[in-house]
Amino acid sequence: MNRGRLFLQYEGMNPSGSFKDNGMTAAFTHAHLVGAKRAACASTGNTSASVAMYSAVDGRIPAVVLVGSGKIAYGKLAQALDYGVRVVQVQGDFDTCMKRVKEVAKELGIYLMNSLNPFRLEGQKTIMYRIIEALLWDLPEWVVVPGGNLGNSSAFGKAFKELQDVGLISRIPRMAVINAAGADTLYRIVNEERIAWNDGRVDDARIAAFYEQMDAENRRARTVASAIEINRPVNLKKCLRALEWTGGVVEKVTDQEILDAKAQIGAGGFGCEPASAATVAGVRKLRDAGTIGADERVVCVLTGHPLKDPNITVAYHTRTQEQLKDTYGGYGVSGATFANRPIVVEDDLEKIVAAIQA
Repeated sequence: MNRGRLFLQYEGMNPSGSFKDNGMTAAFTHAHLVGAKRAACASTGNTSASVAMYSAVDGRIPAVVLVGSGKIAYGKLAQALDYGVRVVQVQGDFDTCMKRVKEVAKELGIYLMNSLNPFRLEGQKTIMYRIIEALLWDLPEWVVVPGGNLGNSSAFGKAFKELQDVGLISRIPRMAVINAAGADTLYRIVNEERIAWNDGRVDDARIAAFYEQMDAENRRARTVASAIEINRPVNLKKCLRALEWTGGVVEKVTDQEILDAKAQIGAGGFGCEPASAATVAGVRKLRDAGTIGADERVVCVLTGHPLKDPNITVAYHTRTQEQLKDTYGGYGVSGATFANRPIVVEDDLEKIVAAIQA
């Protein structure tokens, strides 16, 4: 890719440290309009942090968040705990939590804050507005986003389609959605099953059969990028629609590729959480394949702050290759090409100076 053609839209400086705040502020506004008394969400981390923050600041809509066992990064769990919401840790993964929170919301009359909520997606459209504004309405050729629950990709496609429909833009950028290889439902459905939006005539039976086969094989999402560790994305069909509108593609990258890309982003001075780095890793793969041209301008959405998941960052930079394999080998991580390893020295001025000057 030629110099100056890659842009990073950083969402880590939002109040709770992730893109979720764009949608959550709209959802809480709507919750007040309909007189909601409580709110709830299932979460891999960022949604719970955002719900907890808005609930605490608002003070009028208490919230409960459902998280899976061992499926949430400490940086995100810390926010939910610190902001005072009720945290229910369910023995299961995100998909289990999502199923239960919908049942809880229906039974107890609680306002649901997950991206099934259309007002969440309306708020998330604003990320695209800011990108266009920052580029002075000179549209990029590509927008690249991580693929988890597929709320962002659904919202972004809708934003561009609406802008084109009212005549504010003459063309729609192409969208690339990047799955982690260990959580690649969308990749399989689009690239292997060849299921598409088809102008609204989605083959629901084939999607159901895909999920049945996934359950029969006991396939479960597994990736260091916990924010996109999802088997059953709730916005799948909306994402298929967005892919049709944008002429989009779906790619997947390994956890090793994600962590290497994350380290390179961090070396630029602002960093991101692992799921965010899937975008840059995906661009490299799509560029190598010739899908993205060398002269095409690309915007990657970095969805969250690096301190959302500091444990993985520290492990990448400090552990030996064998230690990394022991800890993350099950995720396919075996090394750290771009590690910035600390230099350990004795408490000796001469040796400290030598380490600095080496």
